[in-house]
Amino acid sequence: MALLQRLLVALLRVLVAGEHAAAAMPSPDMSGGGGAVNVEAGYARVFSFGNSLTDTGNNPLLPATAGGPSTSPPYGMTFFHRPTGRSSDGRLLIDFIVKVLRAPQPTPYLAGKTAADLLAGANFAVGGATALEPAVLESRGIVSVVPVSLSNETRWFKDTLQLLASSTNARRRIAETSLFFFGEIGVNDYFLALASNHTVEQAAATLVPDIVGVIRSAVIDAIVAGARTVVVTGMIPLGCEPQLLALFPAGSAADYDADTGCDARFNKLAEVHNRELIRMLRQLQRAFPAAAVHYADFYRPVTAIVASPAKYGFGDKPLAACCGGGGNAYNFDFAAFCTLPASTVCADPSKYVSWDGIHYTEAVNEFVARSMLRGVLPMPNPIPNPSLSMPLSSSHEHTGQETSRELATL
Repeated sequence: MALLQRLLVALLRVLVAGEHAAAAMPSPDMSGGGGAVNVEAGYARVFSFGNSLTDTGNNPLLPATAGGPSTSPPYGMTFFHRPTGRSSDGRLLIDFIVKVLRAPQPTPYLAGKTAADLLAGANFAVGGATALEPAVLESRGIVSVVPVSLSNETRWFKDTLQLLASSTNARRRIAETSLFFFGEIGVNDYFLALASNHTVEQAAATLVPDIVGVIRSAVIDAIVAGARTVVVTGMIPLGCEPQLLALFPAGSAADYDADTGCDARFNKLAEVHNRELIRMLRQLQRAFPAAAVHYADFYRPVTAIVASPAKYGFGDKPLAACCGGGGNAYNFDFAAFCTLPASTVCADPSKYVSWDGIHYTEAVNEFVARSMLRGVLPMPNPIPNPSLSMPLSSSHEHTGQETSRELATL
């Protein structure tokens, strides 16, 4: 067990850099007293935070993570036709969000050299980033891989505001006219905890409150700075990740959800996280009624696709990676991870949910982005395809025996 843990962590240090339209998703009633910014007026810029699901180019520029898979083909093959540092075959959630809202594309923070580079927005997300600081994780016996946490990213934001404006009023105006997007954060904390022999039950009991607390602090920092519109993304369905399904098969069929084939034990952890996150955001909305604080659901759009892939235009292998190998049903093996010689890439990534067994395809990112936007922010124009307005069913409450497993992170 210890040997497997050390092997996974070693592999992660190499892989960590590589951290169809949308259905209408009912969202918890989180609209703020200040309302959403008028879409016709538009957002002057976007400030985004998170990990590899939001990172559009910081990871290759960070010395600790430079040279990872996302910098090599076939990453970027679908839209950019070259690697861009995004952990996907194409665009990410944030790319679709800024496009639909007609906002400027935020510059990866580490690529910004001057105030002019960041005036139109900044993306502080880093692939492999954790919610909790590395020292906090280490104090709990959890080995961190990437030296960036959400608190680092919020400090970068504060530094950026100082760079962009010299007066308090000018900085507040910048924040007021911006959209703040907190992409999913916390998944790497859970992966690392479980890789360090924490059980799923322990992770839910000891990490969820602290991770949600860190997100709370980051959102408050944004609101205090002047943010009027804040979107916070929930946890992904962990039990639908090909890497988890391939590396840690459940002990019995009862541990798998009948509708999706996902591992119910790990999805339960995600559900606990999302419940606590929603509760916290509702509290913040009451405390800061002048700001619009929104929860963006990531869990239900993905599980809806996995349960009924053909309904949403996907293929019949929703739990298999497009790029990978290993000969198992999930097409995932670290020895054949995407970009390695033993890996292969599917002919049509748009038919797959998972790009490399850990990250999502562009098709899923578009699906989820539009779902989030329809759920929390007004759209500039209606989506023309009537099939995209079909509401998704609400998530199931899974049960199953919790277990101790080592998990990978990115």
